[in-house]
Amino acid sequence: MVLPEEKKKFVRDKFASISGRYDLLNSLLSFQIDRYWRWRTTRLLSLFPDGPVLDLCAGTLPLSLELTRQAKGRQVLAVDFCEDMLHSGVKSLPHDDRQARIFPVCGDGEEIPAPANTFWGCTVAFGVRNLSRTQQGLGEMYRVLRPGGKLLILEFSRPSNPIVKPLYNFYLNKVLPKVAGVVSGDKEAYEYLANSIAAFYEPAELLAMLRTAGFSATARKPLTFGIVTIYIGIK
Repeated sequence: MVLPEEKKKFVRDKFASISGRYDLLNSLLSFQIDRYWRWRTTRLLSLFPDGPVLDLCAGTLPLSLELTRQAKGRQVLAVDFCEDMLHSGVKSLPHDDRQARIFPVCGDGEEIPAPANTFWGCTVAFGVRNLSRTQQGLGEMYRVLRPGGKLLILEFSRPSNPIVKPLYNFYLNKVLPKVAGVVSGDKEAYEYLANSIAAFYEPAELLAMLRTAGFSATARKPLTFGIVTIYIGIK
């Protein structure tokens, strides 16, 4: 069994090693469908166009950019525990008003560096899988949201369609690590991706964990044949 601190160090090191080519690989390996997934997730925060939003596990800031693109009055605190990922994201920020509305902070998703009842929305794109203490992280997300605020978790899931499932598993386990390994120079990082998806909670389990953390009106929205899922919780 991997200890929480060991997993945290492993994940941080792996993301640091691929940070320079992370965005390129995301677009390449998802055939640019990742942009649609982030657009769909952000649309679910349309009721909060002006308030502060937390983008947790923000990485190279692609979701932060979409959050600020869709709402011109929105400010985003972008938190990630891998400083190299944030640096890569800051370097590629467009030279427009969004630069002044995205605030990158290196911090831990299990100990979010923000006061309670701060944000109208909290988004996590492909980051909950990487938490070493998932329930603690969900509790922190609940703590920093304002009453009535919304949590949106965009995460990989396992498609159940009998035609899609074997094709997806072959791509995820055989094709993706080899291609990503050549482009990024770190095949192990993408073998971890496949393994972490296989080991992740079933949708019903994660929704139950959201309710344990205090969230109500929990729901999920599968996208692209169930390859990813948006999980929703209200404080």
